[in-house]
Amino acid sequence: MISKFHPHLKCIVHHAVNACLAPVCSLHHCAVITVDGIGTVASRLHPVQRIAKAHGSQCGFCTPGMVMSMYTLLRNNPEPSMVDIEEAFQGNLCRCTGYRPILEGYKTFAKKSACCGGRGRGKGCCMANNCNEEDISMYDPSKFIPLDPTQEVIFPPELLNLGKQPPRQMKFKGERVLWIQPSTLTELLDLKSHYPESKLVVGNTEVGMPMKFKNLLYPVILAPAYISELNSVQHTKQGIVFGAACTLTLLGEVLRDAVAKLPTYQTEVFKAILEQLRWFAGKQIRNVAAIGGNIMTASPISDLNPVFMAAACKLTTMSKGTVHFFLGRSCAFIGQYFSAFKQSPRQEDDIAIVTCGMNVVFKEGSNIVEKILLSFGGMAPTTVIPKTTCKKLIGSAWNEKLLEDACASLAEEMVLPPSAPGGMVPYRRTLTLSLFFKFYLTVKHYLAVDLQHEAVPPGQSSEDFVGRPIMHLSALKQATGEAVYCDDIPCYENELHLALITSTKAHAHILSIDTGEAMTVPGVVAFVFAKDIPGSNITGPAFYDESVLAEKMVTCVGHIVGAVVADTQAHAQRAAKVVKITYDELKPIISIQVSTAVFMKSVELYEKYVNQIRLTFNPYCEIHIGGQEHFYLETNCTVAVPKGEDGEMELFVSTQTASKTQALVAKALGVPANRIVCRVKRMGGGFGGKESRSIILSTVVAVAAMKRPVRCMLDRDEDMLVTGGRHPFLGRYKVGYMTSGKIIALDVTFYANAGNSKDLSFSIVERALFHMENSYNIPHVCGTGYMCKTNLPSNTAFRGFGGPQGMMVAESWMSDVALACGIPSYEVRRMNLYNEGDLTPFNQRLEQFTIGKCWEECLDISNYMKRQGAVEEFNRQHRWTKRGLSIIPTKFGISFTSVFLNQAGALVHIYTDGSVLLTHGGTEMGQGLHTKMVQVASRALGIPCSKIFISETSTNTVANTSPTAASASSDLNGMAVYNACQTLLQRLEPYKVKNPKGSWEDWVNAAYFDRVNLSANGFYNNSGRAFNYFSYGVSCSEVEIDCLTGRQKVCSDMWTSGAFMQGLGLFTLEELHYSPQGSLLTRGPGMYKIPAFGDIPVELQVSLLRDSPNDKAIFSSKVLGEPPLFMAASVFYAIKDAITAARSESGLSGPFRLDSPATSERIRNACEDRFTKLCPPAEPGTYTPWAVRV
Repeated sequence: MISKFHPHLKCIVHHAVNACLAPVCSLHHCAVITVDGIGTVASRLHPVQRIAKAHGSQCGFCTPGMVMSMYTLLRNNPEPSMVDIEEAFQGNLCRCTGYRPILEGYKTFAKKSACCGGRGRGKGCCMANNCNEEDISMYDPSKFIPLDPTQEVIFPPELLNLGKQPPRQMKFKGERVLWIQPSTLTELLDLKSHYPESKLVVGNTEVGMPMKFKNLLYPVILAPAYISELNSVQHTKQGIVFGAACTLTLLGEVLRDAVAKLPTYQTEVFKAILEQLRWFAGKQIRNVAAIGGNIMTASPISDLNPVFMAAACKLTTMSKGTVHFFLGRSCAFIGQYFSAFKQSPRQEDDIAIVTCGMNVVFKEGSNIVEKILLSFGGMAPTTVIPKTTCKKLIGSAWNEKLLEDACASLAEEMVLPPSAPGGMVPYRRTLTLSLFFKFYLTVKHYLAVDLQHEAVPPGQSSEDFVGRPIMHLSALKQATGEAVYCDDIPCYENELHLALITSTKAHAHILSIDTGEAMTVPGVVAFVFAKDIPGSNITGPAFYDESVLAEKMVTCVGHIVGAVVADTQAHAQRAAKVVKITYDELKPIISIQVSTAVFMKSVELYEKYVNQIRLTFNPYCEIHIGGQEHFYLETNCTVAVPKGEDGEMELFVSTQTASKTQALVAKALGVPANRIVCRVKRMGGGFGGKESRSIILSTVVAVAAMKRPVRCMLDRDEDMLVTGGRHPFLGRYKVGYMTSGKIIALDVTFYANAGNSKDLSFSIVERALFHMENSYNIPHVCGTGYMCKTNLPSNTAFRGFGGPQGMMVAESWMSDVALACGIPSYEVRRMNLYNEGDLTPFNQRLEQFTIGKCWEECLDISNYMKRQGAVEEFNRQHRWTKRGLSIIPTKFGISFTSVFLNQAGALVHIYTDGSVLLTHGGTEMGQGLHTKMVQVASRALGIPCSKIFISETSTNTVANTSPTAASASSDLNGMAVYNACQTLLQRLEPYKVKNPKGSWEDWVNAAYFDRVNLSANGFYNNSGRAFNYFSYGVSCSEVEIDCLTGRQKVCSDMWTSGAFMQGLGLFTLEELHYSPQGSLLTRGPGMYKIPAFGDIPVELQVSLLRDSPNDKAIFSSKVLGEPPLFMAASVFYAIKDAITAARSESGLSGPFRLDSPATSERIRNACEDRFTKLCPPAEPGTYTPWAVRV
C-alpha cells in the first residue's frame, strides 16, 4: 500500500499498487506498507490477516497481495460493502482456492451478512437445514480480532510536512536511466524540449511493460505526476476538465459524483465512461494509470478512447505539452442516447477484443436520427469511426430498416485482413454488428419507454483433528508474509544469478553463438553451454530423449540453449537478451493435424469391440480440447549451493519431484545421486507443472554452480515460454446407439500434442484412455491413443493428467447422441451410467459405486426438473439471451498408472521433550499435504497436532520418493506415516502399560532412558491394480449466454472449488495462442487469462455424499485434488445447451461441433444468425493466420 499527501486534493490518500510496475523513484515522499509491516505471527496479527483462519490461503503465494488489497480498502473504508470488497480484488489472482473462501472470510468486514435471511434458498438455506451459520461454518468468526481504525499506523509526520512544502525538481540517476520529476509546467516544457525523445511517465502502466518484455530502453524519463495543472479537476459550464495526470480512479470518483447531482440527460456520457472503467484493468492499475497516458498510447483496443471519440470529447494541447480533455455537456441533448460496450475473453481485468462507443441524437420529438457517431476499438491499428455508415444513417428512422442498412454498411466498412494481429477476424467483424444491434435495442427500448462439511463421529476426541476443518499449518505465516519460498532464502556470500538463453526458432540447426556483446554487460561472470556439462547432456523424466542444453539443433521456441551467470538478476537477463544465435531454419510442425511424426502408438487395450455393430456417426465426429497454462503463482525457482568437496551439492527447489530432480542433476554433474541433496520447503502452486519440467532449470543452475552458489527464478513470460502445459487433444469418435439413447458401441481415437519430447505423454494418453468412457457402461469399446511430436515446448502433467481430456470427449459423444435422438441429455446420461459391480473396459470391477446416489442427490439439491422448466420458459421469452442447463457425472481413478510409483516413505523422530519431527516423501504446494500428515500422526500417536512439526521435504531424509501427483499423495504418504507411528507406538507400549496414568512425555523419557529407538521409518505400497479406487461426483450448472457477443455467466453451480475453477478456465476461458512459426503469443497475465473473482458462480452449493466410507485409504480418506476439475465440464455443456436453444431460433437442430474452451468467440460463432452470415470467414489456405490451433 502506498500512502502520500496529495497536494492538490489536500489530503492523505492510500492506494494499493502493483509492486512490479511502481518505479522506486515514484515513491519519493510516499509511505510504503507491505504485508509484513501490518502484523506478524510472533507479535500480533492484523484483523485483515484473518484470511488464514478462514481457509483462504492454500499455497500462500497470492495471499500477501490479497491481504494488502483488503487492508488498503479498510484504510479507506472501514465498513465496506460486498461490492466494495469484490472491486478491491479486481486484479488479484489465485489458482488454488477458487476465490470463495477468500470472499467468505472477508465478508465478515462487510456491512451486511451474506446470509439470505430466510428469503428461500431452498435446501441450501441454513434455516432449511435446521442450523445456523455458526453450525455449518468452517471457522468461528467470533474469534476474529475486530477492526479498530484508530490503531492503524499513522502517516509519518515528516512526510506530511514535506508534502505541504512547495514542490521542487528532483533527479535520480541510475546505471542507464535518468529520472526527472519536474515541479512546474514550465520545467516540464523545458525538459521535454531539451530531451525530445524522453518518455512521460505517471503510472508506468504502459512504459514498464515494453522495458521489461521487449528489451526497450528509455534513457530519460520525465515524471509530471506532481504538476498542479496536470492534476486539476475543473467544473465549468461546458463540462468537466481533467488534467492529463489525473488517475482513472479519480476520474471515476468525480464522474460518480456528477451522475448523482446532474440531470439524467446530461450524464449519458459519464455513465458510459463509468461502465467502461468498471472493467478497466484492476483497482491497482486504475489507482496509478493516468487519463493522458491512456489517450496518448493510442491503443487499438483502448477501453476509453472509443467512448471519448463517440462523445466528441475535446483534447486540448499546447505546443509544448499540457494536455486536457473535455467531457462535453455541450453535446448533451434531450433526445440523446449513449452506450459503450466492451467484449473481452474475461469480463474482469482483461484486454478487449472489440470496444465501442455509440452516440445518437434524435430530432426533437421524433425517432429520426439527427446525429450519430460510432467509434470502434479492435478493428484497426487505432480507434476508428465508420464514417460512411454514420453518414448513411443520418435522417433515417430508428427502425428495422435502419438496422438492416447499418449492419450491411458496417459489414462492408469494418473489414479486417484474415491474418490481422489478434486473430478471431470473423468474430470481431460480427461483434461490430452485434454490438450495434445491442445499442439499437437499448435505444428502441428507451424510445418506447453455502458450504457444508460433514460432522465427525460422536465421541471423537477433541484432540483428534482427523475429519475436522483445521487451518493450513502455514496459513498464518503466508498471511503475514513470513512464509519462506525458494526465492526468499537469503542470498549466500558470492552468490550469482542465472538467466536462460533460449531459442527464437521452432525448428532449426544452430550455426553459431556470439556472446561478444553480452560479455560487455556489467557483472557478467560466465556462460554455460552444452560443452560445459561435466556429465551427461541427455535427460528426461521417463524417457531419455531430451537434452539439458540444445547443442546442434533447437526443436521449439524457448528451447534452452545456454545460460548467463552474473552478479545480479538484471545483469544476467540483459546479457542473455543480447546473445546472438545464427540459425539454419527448418520447417516446424506446430499442430496435431499436420503432425506426421508419432512417438509410438499407445496400447490398443480396452477392447470389448464387436465388429458387427454398425457405428452411427459417419464420418468420425471430432472435438478439439485446447491446452492450458499451469499459471502457478510462484514460477520455477532453484538455488544451487556447492559444498566444495566430493561433488556434493545442495539444491533448494520449487518442485513436486525431489528424487527425480536429485537423480537427473546427479546424471548431468557426473556424480552419484548420494552427493546431491534436494530440499523443498513449500511451493507457491504446482498443479503438475513442477513434476518434470522444473528439472531442466534445476539442472542448468546446478551445472552453473560448480564453484559458487547460483540462483534463478524465472519471470512469468520465461516460465510460460519454456515449460509447456496441458496437452491439447483431438478426439475422433464413432458411436453406435439405439433410438432410445442407449449406447451400444464406441470407437474413439485420441491425438495428444506432446511437444518436442515424450516427457510424461505416454502416461497421460494412457490415463485418457482409462477415462474414455467416463461413467458410462458401453458394451463394445475400442480406444486408441497417439502422441504427436511437434515443435512446441514439451507438454507435461497438469491436474487430471489426461483424464479430463478423455472424459471431455466422452461427454461430447454423449451430447451428440442426445441431440440426434431428440431426448433430454440428462435422460441419455442417466440410462447409460454404470451400476455397482459392472466391469470397466480394462476389467476392473466397480465397488462402492456411488454415482447413482450422487446423481439423484444432485438432481434433488439443484431442483433440476423445476430449473429445467424455468430455463425453457426463459428461452421462449428471450431471443438474444439464452440459458442452458447440464448435469455431468465424473468417475476418476485414483493411483499412479505406472504401478511402481504407488509407494511412499516416512521418517518420524520423537524427541525427549515429547515433540515430534515428521518427514515424508510428499511436497507441500498449497494442497495442505503437510497439514493432513500431521493430522494422521496426531491420531496415530494420540497426541495434539501442536506437538508435531514438519520442516521440509528432502532427499536425505526420505529417499526414492514418488512425485507429489496423481491425487495419491495423501493416501500413500498418510499410510507410510501411519506405519511409522505404529512402529513407535509398539515400542512405547510397555511404558504405557507400566505407567497408565503417565503423560506422553513420561512414556517418551522412560523409553529413552531404557535405550529404546525413538525414530522409525514407515513405508507403504498399494495393491497394484489399475486404480486403487475411484472418486465419484456429479455437477449441475446453469448458465446464461449473450447470443450477440458470446459472453457467458454461470448462474448457479452445484460444485465449486479451486480445481473446479481451474476446470472452468480450461473449458470456457483459458486459451493458448501460437503463431504459425511456433511462438507462444499469450505470455503472461496480460494476454493469458485465468478465472478471476468475478468468474465464480453467482450461486453455488456443495454437498458431500454421506455414509459412503472408503476402506482403501487412510482413515477413509477420499481424493479431491483432481476429480473436481472435470466437474466444470457441466458449465461447458450448459453453454452448449444454451447455444442449442439459440440455434433453434435460426431453424438449426441436431448435433453441432463446439470445441473447448467455449470462449466468447466460439459461443458467438456457434449461435448462427443473420449477423454471422454477413461476416463469413476467409477460405483456409488463402492467408497466413495470426495464430494456429495446436
